Amino acid sequence: MSEPFSIPIRVYIEDTDAGGIVYYVNYLKYMERARTELVRALGYDKPAMPQQGLLLVVHSAEVQYRRSAILDDALRASARIGKLGRAAITFEQKIWRGDEIICEGVVKVACVDDASRKPCALPETIYQALKAAS
Repeated sequence: MSEPFSIPIRVYIEDTDAGGIVYYVNYLKYMERARTELVRALGYDKPAMPQQGLLLVVHSAEVQYRRSAILDDALRASARIGKLGRAAITFEQKIWRGDEIICEGVVKVACVDDASRKPCALPETIYQALKAAS
């Protein structure tokens, strides 16, 4: 994937604090949406993993906030596969306002068995789709 996958985001009043600025945790929600839609664009929706007894869970997140978004801003949340392992995916993510990066992060997501909550390999078909998109 040369260009990162991205989705539009509009800032609503529910996203902001009392000062009208996007509350910091909402940037992580925007990143979650971009990751989810990237995987959906590859042909896998959210129910696909639980139906196989697997879950994708956030292992770690590192986020840098550069500028504040405010009510009614038109943003874009992007996700790119940075590193793909057999049981984990590292996503490189950015939140854009126009051509300006206002937030960026690296989010590692692990595949775990739903019953034991222990790491396990991604299903081969999903792994291959993610590999092709890398």
